Amino acid sequence: MSGKRVLVTGATGYIGGRLAPRLLDAGYRVRVLARSPDKLRDVPWADDVEIVRGDLDDAESLHEACRDIDVVYYLVHSMGGRDEFVDAEKRAAQNVADAARDNGVSRIVYLGGLHPESGDLSPHLYSRAQVGRILMDSGVPTLVLQAGVVIGSGSASFEMIRHLSNRLPVMTTPRWVNNRIQPIAVRDVLHYLLAAADASLPRSGTYDIGGPDVLRYGEMMQQYSEVAGLTKRRILVLPVLTPKLAGLWIGLVTPIPPPLGRALLESLSTDAVMRNHDIDSIIPPPESGLTGYRDAVRLALGRIERGEVETTWTNASPVGAPADPLPSDPDWAGEVVFTDERSLESDSSPEKVFAVVESIGGENGWYSFPLAWTIRGWLDRFVGGVGLDRGRRDPKTLHTGDALDFWRVELIERPTLLRLRAEMRAPGGAWLEWRVEPLESGRSRVHQRAIFFPRGIAGRLYWYVLVPFHGIIFRGMLENIAGTAGRR
Repeated sequence: MSGKRVLVTGATGYIGGRLAPRLLDAGYRVRVLARSPDKLRDVPWADDVEIVRGDLDDAESLHEACRDIDVVYYLVHSMGGRDEFVDAEKRAAQNVADAARDNGVSRIVYLGGLHPESGDLSPHLYSRAQVGRILMDSGVPTLVLQAGVVIGSGSASFEMIRHLSNRLPVMTTPRWVNNRIQPIAVRDVLHYLLAAADASLPRSGTYDIGGPDVLRYGEMMQQYSEVAGLTKRRILVLPVLTPKLAGLWIGLVTPIPPPLGRALLESLSTDAVMRNHDIDSIIPPPESGLTGYRDAVRLALGRIERGEVETTWTNASPVGAPADPLPSDPDWAGEVVFTDERSLESDSSPEKVFAVVESIGGENGWYSFPLAWTIRGWLDRFVGGVGLDRGRRDPKTLHTGDALDFWRVELIERPTLLRLRAEMRAPGGAWLEWRVEPLESGRSRVHQRAIFFPRGIAGRLYWYVLVPFHGIIFRGMLENIAGTAGRR
């Protein structure tokens, strides 16, 4: 039991959300930094950590977060957006470096990207390498772990492989499909991160980590197909297929948005293989050995089938997504706001009705006019949005901060309230919420409200164009929710 105090940045993300509870289990006292603490309000370990509000761009909040901290985990990355993210990540890294140094932090642990020692790097790999250098130059002992493709349920890299292989028996790829990759299971990444807090560190440095297999990307898709019980996939290499075009294609056939798809593809434009095994001198491999690629795929698929996906790449909000919570009703005075409000009584109990509400989206659908939702999802992907394919992490249960198709769970209070915030591209802010009111004799009343804050003339036109469809979509949704609860 270490007793050290650690600060985890990126605790709402894919890796950070898995590392925090493991640090607790190992006896560390954990503080987590979050721009939106509400996203962590109902994770199983929320009551066991100290949650502080802060932002890597806010130097003052970082200094407060680093106070009395022994180890800082830097687990924040931008995987989408415009090119200025390189400068933004540079500023964020410098802010963390300054806060750690000024508060006497004894170690920084950073998870970067596996890349060759020489040659041109993609903007995202360059940025990760730059962040590592800034942290090592801080004067605080820094351990930089560099990993390649992470294989685990819910990881963006694995989801791209899974959806491409599942949906396309024949696929066209850029030349990078023949590059050499050393994938690593997420459980092994967590092993190294957990051990990094107390590992003997002679000096600041970078350490490559990877699994036991070195494969070409095409081989990774073929081996995934074999483990998943699919027929052999045919891969056609097109030299003229650029990362930008490939990213758009990825956006059409997988849940990965085009900017994120492009970032992942650009990171595969060079070999990503461990240059050495220096990591063994400070952190030995897991006692049971490193996880092979096929086993990592098998484990990931098993968790998906059982609905046990701990975190996903969708945990982090996409670049440009709205972050402000729904304003309270009194604050709407003087503001233009459009609403569609409906209510319906049900013979079912509030618990049964809310169970139906909480299962909305993903493979369960939206309970009305599925073609309309599908078309809206296609349009959103066409203009660079997240679309409907993100689905949901669990078929029955939602948590604050979960991605739900092109919505985000903003607030859930069982069995009375579910509020979703839209992350689709739209000329304004949108929310969708349900309130379940208990009535006498075990019955209930369902209140449904769609809220839209228009942005300019385009926002008002957007609402008025959709008004004729609201009666079909929203009335059908409410009636089907009540009807489904009754049948259950």
